[in-house]
This record gives sequence, C-alpha cells and structure tokens, in this order.
Amino acid sequence: MSTRFQPDAAAVALLAPGGRLRASINLGNPILAGTDPATGEPRGVSVDLARVLAERLGVALDLVTFPAATKSVDAVTGGVADIGFFAIDPQRGAEIAFTDAYLLIEGAYLVRDDSPCRANEDVDRSGTTVAVGKGSAYDLFLSRELKAATFVRVPGAAEVVQALVTGAADVAGGIRQVLVEVAQGRPGLRVLPGRFMVIRQAMGLARGRGPVAEAALRAFVEDMKATGVVADAMARHAVAGASVAPLQD
Repeated sequence: MSTRFQPDAAAVALLAPGGRLRASINLGNPILAGTDPATGEPRGVSVDLARVLAERLGVALDLVTFPAATKSVDAVTGGVADIGFFAIDPQRGAEIAFTDAYLLIEGAYLVRDDSPCRANEDVDRSGTTVAVGKGSAYDLFLSRELKAATFVRVPGAAEVVQALVTGAADVAGGIRQVLVEVAQGRPGLRVLPGRFMVIRQAMGLARGRGPVAEAALRAFVEDMKATGVVADAMARHAVAGASVAPLQD
C-alpha cells in the first residue's frame, strides 16, 4: 500500500533548506541517468525521481550532475547537494543516511576470451588484476571481498573497459547489462556467468539533516515503488538488467 507521501513544513525545510531541492545526479551509471543526445540535458530514472520529489515538496529543482559516483557522494556529504542517488554501502553509510533500495542492479565481470576465468570464483587469485571505477559500489564491495587479486582503479565505466582491452587489467567489474552490451559490440570479450553482487540503489542525504528528513525521504521512496513511479520511469527510459526493489513492511 502507498505511504501517500505528504511532507510537512519541517520535512520540506530540512530536505530543501534553500527553498530549492539540489539533487546530485551520477551520469556515470547509465541504468540511473545519462545525457539526452538531442538536448544535452540529464535524463533517467534518478532524474525523474528527483523531479517528482521536488514537485511533492513544492520547491524548484536544481540538478547537480557528476561523471562518477564518488563525486556525487561528495556533493551530498559536502553540502553541495541536498539529496542523491547511491548504491547502499556501509562505508558510505558513515556519512550518508540511505533509504531502502528502489532499484536492484547486478554486478558482473567482463574478461577477454582467452582469460582462464570461467566463473566468478576464479577472479580472486594472485596475479589477477581487476579494473573498477574508483569509489564505485563495485570498488567498495570488491575491496572488501577479494583477498588475492589486485586492483586498477580508474575514473569511470569507460576507463574500466579500456583497461581490460589494453591489457592493463585482466578483469573488468561493473553493471551486468552494460558489460553485456560491451561484449556484444567488441569481439574477443565475454561476461562471466552469474553475478558477484546485487547493487541496492537508494536515495540518500547527509546524516546531519536529521531523523525527520531521513524518515521523509524513506517514505518518499516507498511511495514511488508502491505507486509504480519507479517502474514507469524504468519503462520510459528502456532500462534493462534491473528490477524494482521490494516494498518494506
């Protein structure tokens, strides 16, 4: 059942203290957002949700865009933006209060055809180098999980694939759907079966905004899932390789 998100004046003031909602948008994750080739404007699921939130709060919206997740996180923790869209991670959770997930995305590995890796378990071996976007959900997760492999940390998704293609890395970690498309367009590459993680994409704000703001943002996300807004946005932007996260009780 929908929460029928109806923020009071206190919540509005905490979420948009300047009378405008500043939303941090990561353009480096094509499942969430990208740039309209015709207009150059940001578009995507996270952009749509930011617009709906601003409408519900009764304030104007300012989109603050970044090319990578780590810069988008820094914008919220540094007060440049009021809210953002991030993968839930305990390291980020020290400074950011997350909602529950609104979207679930699979993380996968891309390798060259001649790679000895045939399964995800084969990656964590001495001598194997894994390319990841610096500060991304994959970087944070794999840095905790992989014990023997080493890392090449690059600015974003395009550089991750380039590191694999040039031989600077043996494995590329990223969004399954994106890596599948890369493999289909580049002979000599393949995606390992299965997934190494499920990325829980959520909204978040700086913990300093307090429990009233946190509760309001959580209620908003549940409402967006319950009323089909998230699913509609995914359909509108032809998002594949992801699913709407289940509602919280």
